[in-house]
Amino acid sequence: MPELPEVETVRRQLAPICEGRRLRRVAVLDPRWCAPLAPAELVDAVQGRRIEGLSRRGKYLIWDLSGEVHLIQHLRMTGTILLDPSPEQRHVRVTIELSRRAGMPADLAFVDPRRFGTGQLALGDAALEAFFADRLGLEPIDPRFTTEYLAGVLRGRRTAIKPLLLDQRRLAGVGNIYADEALHGAGIHPLRPARQIRGAQVERLRASLATVLEAGIESRGASIDDFRGVDGVYGSFQDRFRVHLRAGEPCETCGREIVKITVAGRGTYVCERCQPRPRRRR
Repeated sequence: MPELPEVETVRRQLAPICEGRRLRRVAVLDPRWCAPLAPAELVDAVQGRRIEGLSRRGKYLIWDLSGEVHLIQHLRMTGTILLDPSPEQRHVRVTIELSRRAGMPADLAFVDPRRFGTGQLALGDAALEAFFADRLGLEPIDPRFTTEYLAGVLRGRRTAIKPLLLDQRRLAGVGNIYADEALHGAGIHPLRPARQIRGAQVERLRASLATVLEAGIESRGASIDDFRGVDGVYGSFQDRFRVHLRAGEPCETCGREIVKITVAGRGTYVCERCQPRPRRRR
């Protein structure tokens, strides 16, 4: 699933191409994409508007349009935005034609084989803030995401640390890949109760979260299934994985075999020497 680095990659690629241009024509080919809003209602709200900016919150891509209209897009598991797609491109759910600009591509397509991606409207800046207020915590690359902030998120919580990292209401943008990599970097087992992480471990986890997300952005994301940039080029962060998808291989830090376990229903990769399994308490 595209996580913060993948969506930020898309935003950075689209921004210089799209900002300042208009949505000349929008076609929603799959009504599920904007349900319960009817495709015609969404098109009426956005078509013809100028793209003032492209922003991102967590895993959401936001088209900031003239008149304080915001189109909030989530790529979900298999969603990809492509520039000037080929006529043979399959699984196209939404098409956008931009106003003309010399030397710039004009056509965009949202491609989504599994049809989980969504598009939602927020009419007005206040509506945009309200949309995210109950959905997202701070991002680990936000300057406000301090050790003290993370300690507050962890304090008193009995749940294992990995599902807490995946809870977007607590901290935004982290998914399965980057949670595994960050926990390995911090030397914390994914099953360790969040409330047991204290002191220097909190700072190590904060720093590790920021490091792996920034490395993911630098690598243009991880492409292990469907994700690719708007130019069709795949990301390369998968080449830098230290534990994720590396079950049976030696840990690059200590040499012990990496194992795959299940945490909160998610396949999870861990080196149980670098990340000691928590002891069961009587």
